[in-house]
Amino acid sequence: MAREDAPAAPGWRTAGERIDTLIAASGSGGAVARERSEELVRLVADFYGAGLERLLDLMHEQGRLDDGVLAALADDELVSCVLLVHGLHPYGVETRVERALESVRPYLGSHGGDVELLAVTDEGTVRLRLLGSCDGCPSSSVTLRLAVQGAVEAAAPEITSIEVETAAEEDLGATGPLVPVDSLFTRLHAGSGTAGEDGASWEVVPELSALESGAVARFGVGRMPVVACRVGTDLFAFEDRCARCERPFEGATLARRLGGRSGDAVLRCAGCRAHYDVRRAGLWLDGEGAHLAPLPLLSDGGAVSVAVPAAVAS
Repeated sequence: MAREDAPAAPGWRTAGERIDTLIAASGSGGAVARERSEELVRLVADFYGAGLERLLDLMHEQGRLDDGVLAALADDELVSCVLLVHGLHPYGVETRVERALESVRPYLGSHGGDVELLAVTDEGTVRLRLLGSCDGCPSSSVTLRLAVQGAVEAAAPEITSIEVETAAEEDLGATGPLVPVDSLFTRLHAGSGTAGEDGASWEVVPELSALESGAVARFGVGRMPVVACRVGTDLFAFEDRCARCERPFEGATLARRLGGRSGDAVLRCAGCRAHYDVRRAGLWLDGEGAHLAPLPLLSDGGAVSVAVPAAVAS
């Protein structure tokens, strides 16, 4: 699932890449030219950071910086990233990591699993424990890791590494690093097709950003068929295959569950009329023992990326 609370300015994803390119290009003028370019970027960033800090101080002095405003700032992905860069985020790293894990728990639950935050060390290491199992789901180990890894990195890019402990030794082996985080915003600056250590790839899908609430769309990501839908500001993506009839979701519709709460959403297969709860990771509502194959999503406030197994990514 990826959430986009407010549209971001076009090109925000590529702005950081363009800055890096321009700094690198300035190196052709010699070491002094590159150093001046880097200093200019630092000065501009510090200038706007000081302005943001003063803005928050003024809001606090006027009694306008309440819990609701802080939550709105933290939930907006673009604003949240800017505040993180300047050390102004309203939530500490442990709170942000826990919120990130909460967002992927429905997906983990669909595979019979869960995740527990053990600690965030002073050195920036996030220690997690994976619970349960995901037996019977093709590529589940890849997507489980991607779901946790992507959510934690997006929420707390300042972390240095993620370590995973499993309840059963045979699940993932001994405790050890899941993925090192080399630098701030590495994932946000990564291009489409970036492969993870565990053999999966994040692919940018421009069509997802334009998907309207209540809409269902089908498209290919590499060689994987994907079906996606938007419920309010929330996006969901699954492998384009009905778990009951095993046919693509051609003509599928999205509707509110009968007697359900506002925001509930059910994906209906036009072929066999099976119903799936998109908020509960594609759980089959007409019976037991079946669910769709959810695909992790990441949004940087502009573009949306889908994680697919490397075997079908190209």
